[in-house]
Amino acid sequence: MKIIFLGTNGWYATNLGNTTSTLICTDKFYILLDAGDGTYKIDRYIDDNKPIIFLLSHLHLDHIIGLHALSKFHFNQEIKIYGYKGSKMGLNTIFKHPFSSPFAELPLNIQINDLNEGKHNTGFPLTCRLLVHADPCLGYRITLENKIITYCTDTGLCPNLFELAKDADIFITECSYKPGQEKWGWPHLKPQEAAEVAVKSNVKRLVLTHFDASLYKSLKDRKQAEEKIKAIFPKTTIAFDDLDMTLN
Repeated sequence: MKIIFLGTNGWYATNLGNTTSTLICTDKFYILLDAGDGTYKIDRYIDDNKPIIFLLSHLHLDHIIGLHALSKFHFNQEIKIYGYKGSKMGLNTIFKHPFSSPFAELPLNIQINDLNEGKHNTGFPLTCRLLVHADPCLGYRITLENKIITYCTDTGLCPNLFELAKDADIFITECSYKPGQEKWGWPHLKPQEAAEVAVKSNVKRLVLTHFDASLYKSLKDRKQAEEKIKAIFPKTTIAFDDLDMTLN
């Protein structure tokens, strides 16, 4: 199983990276965790007709704007987009004239599906829970090829975050704030908080993405966060754009 980080910035793209999107390539599926503007890269990796599945955390633009790039692709397979209830209406409001091409006008087979909290079978076991953010935001726990992958972004500390991460083989979460920074605005995680969740939830590997572009302005900033986290949870990886990981 391959995990490719197409975009690792939060909020907006910079020369350091695109906004959040992560591609999981399995034997049976292509799964995208969010659809930031890094989504435009997927044709570098999608080379057969396995289903394409998007799991959207929420509808903030840095997590969905990459859907605008779907018009450049000519995939033959089914594309399913999942998000919290209200996502179908929200996406169809944004992706229409005069802002963009409606999904129905694209040469693609796209289905948009709303999810409630709980367990689902989308071709693989999936559990989603609401996190704590400015607007409704889902965290996901999926089982693929006998591995548990948890994806939680745009959240502060909350019980569902720990529940979704429990015993995960890989826990992909955000690192929006810098070490020691006072929180401001919407709930997000500091590096030490992400490490705390990894320790208490007994995860095997922690990967950090979604670095606030206004705070993490260089790779050095990310490396400094990595040092803080590894002191608490050594099995940590700091993601950067186009990082390619293998999960065996």
